[in-house]
Amino acid sequence: MNGSNLVVYEDEFKKIDEELNNLHRQANAKVVFLVDKSGQLISSVGATHDLDTTSLASLTAGNIAATGSIAKILGEQEFTILFHEGEKDNLHISLVGERIILVVIFDQRTSIGLVRLRVKKVTENLEKIFEEMTQKAEQEKLESKLEDSPFAEISDEDIEKLFM
Repeated sequence: MNGSNLVVYEDEFKKIDEELNNLHRQANAKVVFLVDKSGQLISSVGATHDLDTTSLASLTAGNIAATGSIAKILGEQEFTILFHEGEKDNLHISLVGERIILVVIFDQRTSIGLVRLRVKKVTENLEKIFEEMTQKAEQEKLESKLEDSPFAEISDEDIEKLFM
């Protein structure tokens, strides 16, 4: 995925939501959400009613940016997984592709090992979905450029006629 704007299509959004719901259930998590690296919340499932998901999404993106800077200082490209342990809740943060952040909030009802195992599989599936979205967006962009071109209606035959 490159740095262009993220376009989420309805079909892919349904697939993303399904993956997040599966992760939520299989990892016995409290909350699962997906954030763009710019801090925009893409989707969330679970007990979000008591959470300020907008602030949480923004702060998570900031956390990834800060640890990315630490990684560079240490000679790493990026840390792809972060874990924060609290008294009641824990946070598992992982990168999906280059631009997406997957966050799992969980408590003592599950273990970090189970969360990591489930996140690994879901990350693979999400990467495929985001790749599909990127390809679809690039195809639409290409088709749009062709339609907007003043030469779109000119065929090879028309060009040949000009030089006859």
